[in-house]
Amino acid sequence: MESKNNTTATPPEVSALKAHLALNVKSVEQSIQFYRKMFGIEPSKVRTGYAKFDVHNPPLNFTLNEGSFASRGALSHLGIQVRSTEDVLATRQKWNDAGLLTRDEMQTNCCYATQDKTWVRDPDGNAWEVFVVLEDNLPESAACCTDTNAQDSATQACCA
Repeated sequence: MESKNNTTATPPEVSALKAHLALNVKSVEQSIQFYRKMFGIEPSKVRTGYAKFDVHNPPLNFTLNEGSFASRGALSHLGIQVRSTEDVLATRQKWNDAGLLTRDEMQTNCCYATQDKTWVRDPDGNAWEVFVVLEDNLPESAACCTDTNAQDSATQACCA
């Protein structure tokens, strides 16, 4: 008689639908205004102290949860990787057109890769980047986050 514990059947592959990201925010209303502009869509659900954006590109279940907190916490920054510098520039233009303040870092070495990127900050100070990796796996001796004008703590911390 064969034991069920000895079977070597491969478990079925899980097909993920999308990533889920939940942010704590100080004001759901203020954050809705920002993320409506950033994502270019309306929230799919709004309740007292809560909002959900069902983002299709990139696939993301993104929620805002209102609460009180003293600082940003341990989150360094958030990002969306795209295919090309043209996509970075198109996203920057979309964000600028929506009234968001952007900051560019082109041909910057960060996280041991050469990248083109642009940044925005949400009302709670969370930094978002849209970026393309131009060259990856730079040697450890390569400077990391070489943008010497970077006053942004998320940029400075990307290689911490």
